[in-house]
Amino acid sequence: MLFYNTQNKLEKVTFKSAVTNGLAKDGGLFFPENLPYFSSQDLMKLAELTSHERFFSILYPFVQGCISEKDFSTIIEQTFNFEIKVCSIDQNIKTLELFHGPTLAFKDFGAKFLANVLSHLNNNELTTILTATSGDTGAAAAQAFFNLEDFEVVVLYPKNKVSYIQQKFFTTLGNNVRTFAIDGTFDDCQALIKKAVNDEDVLLKRKLNSANSINICRLMAQICYFFEAYFTLRHELRDKKLIFSVPSGNFGNVTAAMMATKMGLPVQKVIAATNSNDTVSRYLSTNKWQPKKQ
Repeated sequence: MLFYNTQNKLEKVTFKSAVTNGLAKDGGLFFPENLPYFSSQDLMKLAELTSHERFFSILYPFVQGCISEKDFSTIIEQTFNFEIKVCSIDQNIKTLELFHGPTLAFKDFGAKFLANVLSHLNNNELTTILTATSGDTGAAAAQAFFNLEDFEVVVLYPKNKVSYIQQKFFTTLGNNVRTFAIDGTFDDCQALIKKAVNDEDVLLKRKLNSANSINICRLMAQICYFFEAYFTLRHELRDKKLIFSVPSGNFGNVTAAMMATKMGLPVQKVIAATNSNDTVSRYLSTNKWQPKKQ
């Protein structure tokens, strides 16, 4: 499978190149040229598999040609080694619990998958993982890459804008994890990372990558638990389709949900639920990018 640059659709790269570079040189994201599709008959077959076997079947089309089936099966087992749980609120409302990973956040899925994939693809080259965080991403990335050979992690976070507990997850590790409090917002941290990974002078000195949702590996892993919710509830659903309501900030997780629907998951609607941090939803309504001051 090839991945195209969202800024220049004529530029297409392999999975390995998309993941190890994170961003295109012009700042574009790498996105799959085609998404694998699972028919209703395919879904019935997936239902008979174990969770790890399902995740392998869902994700292997993305990496085929870059990672062997045996090695990818090992990556799946190493990554998805904590519970994905669906709990009932009432007869028609369920909650997908994604906080059973090491940092108690859904971002453990994507961060662990990215770390394991990069570790497999890395050719003993020291790589610096840059991460901007408002809390969860920094914690998940720091824990996923902690003490991983040939990787160092740099976490940028907005000063005084991250909860005490979240901050402790990434500021207390040490070793190959370094953290910097930035006098600004999350967007300022993200802008610094995007600038760094496209700075030719910096890239001459070290290999850089990002653990934010700008890396397609993050989204790929998150697709899996939307499928898992369906397979957990399929007998209750009968002829009904799921409606996913996804808490949204930068819209990475809801993008994974939308990708799952395009891959054949029976979903009626995906709701991107925002709070006062509604910059993206206002942009989609007005076509004007106007972040609010924090």
